[in-house]
Amino acid sequence: MNIESQLATLRLQGMSSTWQALVETRRHLELTLSEGLEQMLQSEEQHREQKRFERLYKNARFRYQASIEELTLDPSRGINKDLVVSLATGDYLCKGEAVLITGSTGCGKSFIASALGHQACMQGRKAAYYNVQKLMKKIKIARLEGSIYNFFDKVAKMDLLIIDDLGLTNLDQQQQMDFMEIMEDRHARKSTIIASQMPVKSWFDVFKEDSIADAILDRLVHTAHRIELRGESLRKKR
Repeated sequence: MNIESQLATLRLQGMSSTWQALVETRRHLELTLSEGLEQMLQSEEQHREQKRFERLYKNARFRYQASIEELTLDPSRGINKDLVVSLATGDYLCKGEAVLITGSTGCGKSFIASALGHQACMQGRKAAYYNVQKLMKKIKIARLEGSIYNFFDKVAKMDLLIIDDLGLTNLDQQQQMDFMEIMEDRHARKSTIIASQMPVKSWFDVFKEDSIADAILDRLVHTAHRIELRGESLRKKR
């Protein structure tokens, strides 16, 4: 069995592609064993990192295909460049901190959230995106199927949970309790990004039960990073 066949059998795709390139350019005759092996190992590592990213990104189901590099860091829109740069490092993920993004319809909240999610996947983090309505439907189905605890456990283990469109629909008491349980599981352990058209000071109106509202906002607001977008809809400008 030759080298190409052995690499294919072992599923070392990164090493295999580099070996083929070395053979085709005859560079394998110029390099020492250690030099050639180093190049092949680097290629294999990069290949596996890329495949992991692709898997994480696909599973996250972000609303937009967006990246940090695509963001327009315009201070007039309420975007703090230093904050975005800091978030891009992923330090908030290590600390389990929340990010709250508010602003009017079409001003770019979901795009920024998706870009931060993309960055998290680039850093090897597990992420998930839901708008509130779909999240509540998922929870309802899981409860009917008897898999609610497994669903909550899965959500709790996500390094980054993005919840979009908070405040667009009213939550009944059970939904408020479910939302609180998710926040409780993640508090100071895992990071959550919440995007909403409503300013944070109005979030009490989303949770009609005062005790539930206090519990949720106490876990979210005080230590969270905030991005408060200003200006008209970017969709209208386009």
